[in-house]
Amino acid sequence: MTSLATDLARLGVEFWEWRDATSFRTSDDIPRVERPDGWLPRFDRAAIDGFRLELEGFAARWRAIDDEGVGALPIPDQVDHRLLGAALARVHWELDVLRNHERDAVFLTSQVLGPWFDLLLPPPPFDARRRSDLVRVLEAVPAGVDQAIANLERAGVATLARVAAAELDDIGARLARSVDAVRPLTDAATAAALAAARPAASDALERYREWLAASAGRLGPDVVVGRDAFTWYLRHVALVTAEPEELVRAAMQDYRRSVVAELVTRTRFSGLPEPELAASAEAESADQAELEREVRAFTEAAGLLSQPDSLRRYRYAPTPDYLEPLAFLGVNDDLTSIRRVDDDATSYVPEPSPDLPYFAAANARDPRLGIIHEGAHSQQLALSWAQPNPMRRHFIDSVANEGIAHYNEELMLTAGLFADAPHSQAIVQNFIRLRALRVVVDVNLATGAFSLPDAVDFFVREVPMDVGTATEETSYYVATPGLAMAYHVGKQEVLRLVTDAAVAAAADGRELSARDVHDFVWRNGNVPLSLQRWELLGDRSDVDLLDAAGRWDAVL
Repeated sequence: MTSLATDLARLGVEFWEWRDATSFRTSDDIPRVERPDGWLPRFDRAAIDGFRLELEGFAARWRAIDDEGVGALPIPDQVDHRLLGAALARVHWELDVLRNHERDAVFLTSQVLGPWFDLLLPPPPFDARRRSDLVRVLEAVPAGVDQAIANLERAGVATLARVAAAELDDIGARLARSVDAVRPLTDAATAAALAAARPAASDALERYREWLAASAGRLGPDVVVGRDAFTWYLRHVALVTAEPEELVRAAMQDYRRSVVAELVTRTRFSGLPEPELAASAEAESADQAELEREVRAFTEAAGLLSQPDSLRRYRYAPTPDYLEPLAFLGVNDDLTSIRRVDDDATSYVPEPSPDLPYFAAANARDPRLGIIHEGAHSQQLALSWAQPNPMRRHFIDSVANEGIAHYNEELMLTAGLFADAPHSQAIVQNFIRLRALRVVVDVNLATGAFSLPDAVDFFVREVPMDVGTATEETSYYVATPGLAMAYHVGKQEVLRLVTDAAVAAAADGRELSARDVHDFVWRNGNVPLSLQRWELLGDRSDVDLLDAAGRWDAVL
């Protein structure tokens, strides 16, 4: 390894160690990381200023490597350099463009109470480290609430404050139920400490809810990042070359295709009754365990993706009593981490009922509908975390990860996984419709064409989707431009890569192995697809277009 490549590898190790310690808590499951012992989110002004200074230090080292001639290194090393540049750009995007740490009450709820939820996600037993962190997190809630209110007083957004207040209804009692349910799973000293800390935490959260409800009317209007900033994100974080309007046009084409496909499927099989809901969460979990084995066997037998015996399992489990009251705080699963790559992943499911929200209702009738998306995440992350190259083990942006999972949904439908289940075929087609419509919502929220209520109404009307799920999705997407579009945009990027690989193989007189190209994409699933195509196909046309947008840190 050359000195320059060595410097790049060292910078990557140091940056990612810093990032694990300083990144904000997220309610999404893909960006979750294993935190240092005793970690708490920092979102006070002094911390943010410190993060900016540290970012500039990393950026200066990254620029020096660029200036010293990174273009002379082999393509994989150049990909790693650009990958690190995208990670640095994301930090700037979060701190100085989105500024959710001072604008978004939903985001701040996530910082205050989310760490408690995250510590509960891995299945028991609760070891000494986790027990200590649970106490620390609960004791920190009152100070976190004070800091959240101070931030929102400065720059809070009214719409998101109202959403956060609604999410926190009866939050004191809900936290009490969570604490009471987890205490018997700890030792006596931890149980006593949790009991002692809980009343102040509940009171603080109730005070936060009351403040939000009373203050929302005087907080600021929605903040629109605007087309220019959104395009900057596309070029420098997601590494996507398309214009926002192109993304919407492509999404609408997929939307129309999915509507017709769902209509035809439902018409053709209109006489068949809808599958019954699972009898219980336990029964659903048992069915899922068997079906997950069947899906893996199907994928292997069809030659679509390698399924080594060493690859961990993706399992359902009933939602524990200590998670259920706080399920709004994030995706209810444990996809593990780089340090727990061999552990099975766990997705928690609610008790089946007629009023289940959109995704839970689908999974309760056919667990394969969750396996083909969240199960794809589980496998992609496990394969990426086992990467021999440390630079490619870390989350950069959702377009690649969510794109792979959405691509897998359609891949499994096309390959015939649901040949025995017409209703599930229609649901996958409806998933395609939803992912396409998310692009419309994302771009319109980013440019100001949609308000949050407009986006909720759009989802409810066009998917269709229940109001609760639509509100939950939109309140998250309004503050995270680029996430809602990630599923469809990423799928299109994977389709383009696989298509071009097939055409190139045919031109050379070869037959493309779907398994080989999918294995490459999944293993490099944290790497933007524009960089994957450069490395896999030797096609740097996307990279040239990205270069034309200038270096990401020109804004600093």
